[in-house]
Amino acid sequence: MVWAFDGYSLDPDRRELRQGTALIKIEPEVFDLLLYLVSHSARVVSKEELFRAIWLGRIVSDSALTTRINAARRAIGDNGKAQRSIRTLPRKGIRFVANVVETTSTQEVASEPPSGTTAIASAAVIGGKPSVAALSFTIMDGDLEQRRFADGLAEEVATALSRFRSLSVVGPLGFGQNNAFDPRRIGSDLGVRYLVRGTVRRSGQQQRVTAQLIDAIKGSHLWADRFDGLLSDGFELQDKISAIIAGSVEPILRNVEAHQYNAFPDRNATPYDLHLRAHPIYSNGKASVLRSLDLLERAVVLDPFYGPALADMAFCLQVLDINGWAEDRSGNRRKAVDFARRALQVSDDPEAVSTAAFACAYFGEDIDAALVLVKDALALNSSFARGWYMSGMTWLYAGRPEQAIESFETSMRLNPRDRLSRRNIAGVALANFFTGRFDEALSRLRVVVQEFPQWATPACALISCHARLGFVTEAEAIATRLKEAEPSLIPNATQFRHEKHRELFAPGLKLAGANEL
Repeated sequence: MVWAFDGYSLDPDRRELRQGTALIKIEPEVFDLLLYLVSHSARVVSKEELFRAIWLGRIVSDSALTTRINAARRAIGDNGKAQRSIRTLPRKGIRFVANVVETTSTQEVASEPPSGTTAIASAAVIGGKPSVAALSFTIMDGDLEQRRFADGLAEEVATALSRFRSLSVVGPLGFGQNNAFDPRRIGSDLGVRYLVRGTVRRSGQQQRVTAQLIDAIKGSHLWADRFDGLLSDGFELQDKISAIIAGSVEPILRNVEAHQYNAFPDRNATPYDLHLRAHPIYSNGKASVLRSLDLLERAVVLDPFYGPALADMAFCLQVLDINGWAEDRSGNRRKAVDFARRALQVSDDPEAVSTAAFACAYFGEDIDAALVLVKDALALNSSFARGWYMSGMTWLYAGRPEQAIESFETSMRLNPRDRLSRRNIAGVALANFFTGRFDEALSRLRVVVQEFPQWATPACALISCHARLGFVTEAEAIATRLKEAEPSLIPNATQFRHEKHRELFAPGLKLAGANEL
């Protein structure tokens, strides 16, 4: 019996901890502690139980236990601040929260995974969180200066990816520098599911960088892009490219993993599994949002201190309120704010913090505090494209459309191909709407409403734009289509703090059947 998690394998018979094929040396008591937590990952383990199991009842201080726990975290790439794998639950105990899979040998973790549907099982062995290696960029025709640029870029990519707490990142590593690039072998050697690699070319002072995201199990390409710049741009070009790579890769991995987990929903789900399956959370209809909320509630039952799930529960309730789907709006608001505050109390994950702050801003909490929280979260992870979208919407709630546009444009630049980018178009359109540029808003809102027909806010803005431009018949027709497509959809504009901005929505709210501004 071997336990596998996040690219690591724990063999109790051989008393070995490995990352991929690499042996990691740890002290015997640290190994025993890690083994006990991993083998009991389905529940919280109290300190008293650990004292009995590891030290057999001998008198040991709390500091000794803390030291061993910290050593176990370091051995598997965790730390006391992140607590990605070993989580301390105040006044409860310790729980191993990474996804754990039982295998028969360490070779199963390191060997080449099978193809087809059985690849899903191998992906689980590699780890609960998506595991990705940032490989060194290959120089096609360069010199020492170009080698330095490529090495620096690989380091920046690894750093940018590692800011996402939802990812397990290895690198930068010197694989793929020749024509015999074998993604399956590299993924197996490193114990990761995904690879980020690329090339660097130079023509005079012009620099061209290509980047790819590869599924190391299937050998398939999931994403690719290219970037041009001047060699003299140096650090600025590295920062720009690495931010876009990280901002594009993370949501792709989240969606790919969610699809795989949803294909096999009946297995023993961890809080991470359930949280992943809840995504993406869009205004795709009330039933879709309620499904996500149910999965998140199950995650929080398993781990009441799981910040990302708490934050996304608040966001689900926010979507219900936006579209008028909450049967008890005041009760819905109380629950959402409670979930958001709990997320802020237990998590310092930039994704969870920005989502929770965004929900607080929407539901009428201190808007200035929300702006600060989102700003601080993005300072910790500036590649978080969805965070920049939430920053833009929070600026809109605060009545500052110009600042909102800057945030939306940053989000689109970081992840130009994701569906999120179209939501940013809605944000820019609302900013245009608030500043009286109805023609500009109209063209953008038409695109958004076509793709998100069950998102009440841009639909209401589109109706209002037509009405304020004198196209009353068109406004009435859009309102009719909106009510026919989703009879329960009832928009509101109470989240916008500026009274003049709320008043702009009046024609749309009236035609859509809303009762309040």
